[in-house]
Amino acid sequence: MKIYGDSQSGNCYKIQLLCSLLDIEHQWIAVNILAGDTGKADFLEKNPNGKIPLLELVDGRYVSESNAILNYLAYGSELLPTEPFLLAKVQQWQFFEQYSHEPYIAVARFIARYLGLPEERKEEYRAKQAGGHKALAVMEQQLSTTPYLTGNDLTTADISLYGYTHVAQEGGFELQRYPAIGDWLQRISALPGYIDMGTD
Repeated sequence: MKIYGDSQSGNCYKIQLLCSLLDIEHQWIAVNILAGDTGKADFLEKNPNGKIPLLELVDGRYVSESNAILNYLAYGSELLPTEPFLLAKVQQWQFFEQYSHEPYIAVARFIARYLGLPEERKEEYRAKQAGGHKALAVMEQQLSTTPYLTGNDLTTADISLYGYTHVAQEGGFELQRYPAIGDWLQRISALPGYIDMGTD
């Protein structure tokens, strides 16, 4: 399998982390978003949406969207429940990640880290803070009652949300305000097979 991505991207890192935790053999192909690699014709043939991460299977088929890739790769493992309610809860958190978490925390991080917080984006950066803290508060509430997002066991829901949460401070979000999230981050970073972001 080939995985196209940028190891500094939370959406790509969560795929790398899952592969490391489950010892999934793959070839990592670095893609530079800022250099326009995802807009080139050869990449658009693979994913017309022009986004990473992208999974290329050995038979030439492709899977895009980070959480779809996570669940595909985790199928049959202990990280993806098969019981309908638990599976729905995993997907619930993954939709939450894409619609209520990533648009605030990941975008604020991108503006600050990748763009250097330019003057013309400062208002947008500040506007992302309230939504990001709301998402973190929802996670804090859940993680105050269970060690992982869907209960007692690690799932792909946790991998999905770990990607950008563990670097949320790079977007201006002080995680000291969220002790249960802090404990959850430590549980995940202590897992056998854990790798840091930026590991190619």
